[in-house]
Amino acid sequence: MAVDLSINLAGIRSPNPFWLASGPPTNEGPMIMRAFEAGWGGAVWKTLGEPIVNVSSRLGSIDYGTRRMLGLNNIELITDRPLAKNFQEIDEVKKRFPDNAVVVSLMVESKREAWHEIVKRTNDSGADGIELNFGCPHGMSERGMGAAMGQVPDYTCMVTEWVKEVAKVPVLVKLTPNVTSILPPARAAVNGGADGLSLINTINSVMGVDLDTWDVYPNVGGQSAHGGYCGPAVKPIALAMVNEIARDWRSGRVPLSGIGGIETWKDAVEFLLLGATGVQVCTAVMHYGYRIVEDLIDGATSYCESKGLARVTDLVGQAAKKVTDWGKLDLNYVIKPRIDYEKCVGCNLCYTACADGAHQAFALDGPPVKVADGTTRPGPRVLDDQCVGCNLCHLVCPVPSCITMTRQETGHRPMTYEEFTASGLPRTALAGYGS
Repeated sequence: MAVDLSINLAGIRSPNPFWLASGPPTNEGPMIMRAFEAGWGGAVWKTLGEPIVNVSSRLGSIDYGTRRMLGLNNIELITDRPLAKNFQEIDEVKKRFPDNAVVVSLMVESKREAWHEIVKRTNDSGADGIELNFGCPHGMSERGMGAAMGQVPDYTCMVTEWVKEVAKVPVLVKLTPNVTSILPPARAAVNGGADGLSLINTINSVMGVDLDTWDVYPNVGGQSAHGGYCGPAVKPIALAMVNEIARDWRSGRVPLSGIGGIETWKDAVEFLLLGATGVQVCTAVMHYGYRIVEDLIDGATSYCESKGLARVTDLVGQAAKKVTDWGKLDLNYVIKPRIDYEKCVGCNLCYTACADGAHQAFALDGPPVKVADGTTRPGPRVLDDQCVGCNLCHLVCPVPSCITMTRQETGHRPMTYEEFTASGLPRTALAGYGS
């Protein structure tokens, strides 16, 4: 079965949902042309505005074990190339790749005439869309732009309205995650006329300190600055914010472009299932190069085939409603761990984690298990009456499928916390449910 990977995101069409996010991989036309040749469906041009001078160095990373760049911090700002050169290259890219999406990220000072001028120049460049950078948390925010704009809903709405007054192409608003709630700025952007939303931009961060020199990363002549955090480590935060907007009737009525920690096709599909129409990738390309798009395309195609779906857009939002408010969760849903003693290696990590970090629901007097030296000893045993089904043992177990969480029949109908509160039952009554 042939799977249609094409999308239409707020009127911006592309052959697949995989776009490059605004950043170093989209710094100039020749780079984006190579990306399109590799298979990327679209690209968001590195943010244009008044060219600035960037610093050196600009990047810092968090490694975990042998895993490099689990998280990446940058203090790089917008384009340091002349605007005329950028617009010339945008025109060249569109002429050579008319079917690929080229969206231009913009950021200028908070003056109506400044926004009108750069938007008109973008209209004339042949670009397919505009993305308003209301998310950058460093450098530009100190100048009243970037996250400083996106953190104030009134400003978000105002500038979006200015842009829509002259824009001849769809306008996306890129949101900052550096807020208490993502919904007020998202709603403000939609109220201002945004055709779609992009999220998340980077998270404000300081990457770390050299314990020998006390220099802070990244190091610019002995000093540093707070920067933007991205990479695989931010994906859960991005998924939560994308889903929150997708479930919101006021802001979720426009399409979403999901950004944050996407590295594999599975990551991308998760964003689609939780409400994004397309995704944008940056850090993974900086780590592995443009060719990772082959995995994204092949993986998404095979996944859709396995689900009997003819279009990738059939995935959009399918899991969104499975996220709800805590008070609506079923208090009578109970799971308990079950151990496969044939697979257990006797590391007792489940016992230690539960004893010191959870609910003391394991004993070391279970059936015998073989350990690394070939001998046997008693394995861990679950104490069901003390277990609350928190899932920690399953998460720490180093052996796949050794510990499985199994649903227990309680004999009670589903009851949410809201229902429990309204019932007037004493809190002690809750202890009997699921026991």
